[in-house]
Amino acid sequence: MKHSLQLRQSQQLMLTPQLQQAIKLLQLSTLEINQETARLLDENPFLEREDDNTNQTYSGNSSTDTPAPSSSAESSEPAEAESRNDSNEWPEPSFSSTSASSPDDEDDGYSEVAAEKPSMREHLLWELNMSQMDPRDKKIVGLLIDALDENAYLSQPLEEIVELLPPELDITLDDLETALVQLQHLDAPGIGARNLSECLALQLRDMPEDVPGRDLALTIVSQYLDLLAARDFSKLKKTLRCDDDALRCAQDLIVHLQPKPGSAFEHRAADYVVPDVLVERHGGIWRARLNPEAMPRLRINQVYANILQQRNEKNAQEMAGQLQEARWFIKNLQQRFETILRVSQAIVERQRQFFEHGDIAMRPLVLREIAEQLELHESTISRVTTQKFMLTPRGIYEFKYFFGSGLATEAGGACSSTAIRALIKQLVSEEDAKHPLTDSRMSEILAQQGILVARRTVAKYREGMNILPVNLRKSL
Repeated sequence: MKHSLQLRQSQQLMLTPQLQQAIKLLQLSTLEINQETARLLDENPFLEREDDNTNQTYSGNSSTDTPAPSSSAESSEPAEAESRNDSNEWPEPSFSSTSASSPDDEDDGYSEVAAEKPSMREHLLWELNMSQMDPRDKKIVGLLIDALDENAYLSQPLEEIVELLPPELDITLDDLETALVQLQHLDAPGIGARNLSECLALQLRDMPEDVPGRDLALTIVSQYLDLLAARDFSKLKKTLRCDDDALRCAQDLIVHLQPKPGSAFEHRAADYVVPDVLVERHGGIWRARLNPEAMPRLRINQVYANILQQRNEKNAQEMAGQLQEARWFIKNLQQRFETILRVSQAIVERQRQFFEHGDIAMRPLVLREIAEQLELHESTISRVTTQKFMLTPRGIYEFKYFFGSGLATEAGGACSSTAIRALIKQLVSEEDAKHPLTDSRMSEILAQQGILVARRTVAKYREGMNILPVNLRKSL
């Protein structure tokens, strides 16, 4: 075989580091943006927050001021990042943020700290130590407290627990059964139950005997809880030989019991969403504006930039790279917010009826429509609408909430799936509790309004909204 050299020409799309960073920042949430900003502030000495008054903004010859993001900004797709001028300073937004507290405030610096709530185990052990039991009984009850699950149920059988205990403790099954009774009378009724029926029965037995419906409710949860769960009221009345009023009174007692006593001791940190965009109405027109609380304000550190300009050594190359990285980050961060603002304003314009009338007026919308309007790629719109939120007079919504497919109407138009869900929810809220609407009946009602929805689609939307089926929505 003869060897030869050949030249070939080919084109290949390359993502520069700056473009990669722009794409990454675009898809990050507000929390992740703050984390990324904090990381770069720690690693890059050329980057600092704008509210840091120890230094002034670097005003080198290679920098130009960049205007603040606005709804009328030019197209800001990440692919255009290379052609823009470098920006060294994050611009002052055209809207004001919350003012700082007065320095004369006497309470400044003394923030209130909420007392840590004890866990279920800590609370029960405290109750146990305060009781008059003898030391041996306290130890056995303490063993059962350690065996409780997160809902305060004793899911492990006592027979298994006694087999796991060391023989030298000399604890019998009778000891555990006695300790279980003592545990169930420690504090909140229902703790230490072995199943839902026992949990509800413990709470009912703790009520005064003269509470109306108590005895009937106790009989139901002890023997006929499955019939109540299936809402088979006819069979319940026949079996218990009671009328509607008595059964309704007992049912009302049962539904107000706590099926998970351990939930009162749960420690759930509140999840806060910082909206990227605020939507307001001015002069009959809905407008979107950036939330100043979600915008990190950064600039180039003048001291380090001046030091770099005065150095000519080869080891200054690393510092020059960090300066360029800081410039890229500031510019890409601004570009991110410009794109978010443009996309949010386009959504607001398309979904104006939603802001006027609510979910029932939501129109069908797909990513392609916004992409074509703003002359951006559909993948860019997808990144912008993921984990980005807007605060509206109707609440906080993720951008993706405003997108959804549509179903055909008799008039030849389309109705969004969000609007159909709102109609189904409205039908269920207005139905007769004794004769709730079936999925087929709701499909017929929607058809009468010109919306063609199959029964299985109604069932799908109903289940997605956690609305019970017709047999479980029936009441006395």
